[in-house]
Amino acid sequence: MTRRLVVRDGRVRLSVVTFSGRAVVAASLGGPEVLRVVARQIPAPGPGEVVVEVAAAGVNPWDWKSYAPGSGARPPVPLGLEVAGVVRAVGSGVRWFSPGDEVVAWPVRGGYADLVTVRQEVLVRRPASLAVTAAAGLLSAGAAALHAVVATEVDADEVVLVHGASGGVGRMAVQLAVLRGAHVVATASPAWHSCLARLGAVPVAHGPGLRERVEAAAAGLGKVVAAIDAVGTPEALDVSVGLVPDRRRVATLVALDRAPGLGVRALGHGPGAEPGTDVREAARSQLTALAADGTLDVLVTGAYALEDAARAHERSRAGHAGGKLVLVTDAAQATGDHEPVH
Repeated sequence: MTRRLVVRDGRVRLSVVTFSGRAVVAASLGGPEVLRVVARQIPAPGPGEVVVEVAAAGVNPWDWKSYAPGSGARPPVPLGLEVAGVVRAVGSGVRWFSPGDEVVAWPVRGGYADLVTVRQEVLVRRPASLAVTAAAGLLSAGAAALHAVVATEVDADEVVLVHGASGGVGRMAVQLAVLRGAHVVATASPAWHSCLARLGAVPVAHGPGLRERVEAAAAGLGKVVAAIDAVGTPEALDVSVGLVPDRRRVATLVALDRAPGLGVRALGHGPGAEPGTDVREAARSQLTALAADGTLDVLVTGAYALEDAARAHERSRAGHAGGKLVLVTDAAQATGDHEPVH
């Protein structure tokens, strides 16, 4: 943090000018090899702004897609959509937060950093019972999952199919559907089946013969009436539209380009997709409350230092991480409030 002496009302005062720290950026378009840790200075917060000292930042597919060739981004590309940390400074007009408050923030820009400036509206307090790494991996995936559950009108005693159930969004969708009283059939690799069963789902393996396995899993529960695609494979959507009578109750968060031709719902921020702004904005307080009391389980499968962001992106791109990956800063490592760092 840089300070300077200023004279105001005839008195000499110490004023904060900038905060200094590190940030991860994509220095050029490409793969994870283009990621660099750079020094960054951010100014004191302006009206309605809050400076957050980041303890952990969630890793999301959008992060590595944002600097891929053809993305249209202009390097250096800041990375990081969600963070958990501590309020360090507030600007004028900030009424709900004060320095020292433990918070979660989403969506943010440039969250892979020691410090990030955000609007107060994207913040929610982090309950003490919610680990900082779990908090950092909660809101982006959780809000997308809640949007999908709401858009497909999941209700009690209905049979819902969730594809990509071992991933961050899919795992959240399974839990949120179960909380609504639905019967969930969840597709995932066999290694994740016992985990999904503990969450209340009936797991099935993806691959040839998926439709028959889903129908067998749903036998005695009823017909599949809604489907959520969090993986984006042709198999996932083809099986979904073959089973669900009302295609408006099939939603994809990934295969947005196929959705119009199939008559299913595309959710998110791609061309023609439904952003679900109201649902996602309201999700912050709902999700943190559910995660704080253990009703919603956030599985963090890997924690990496900022310097190892490229390794985290390589693992995320491979698609086998399951749960959530996070980056942790020196602030988190000093407290030990995180999973072991890879």
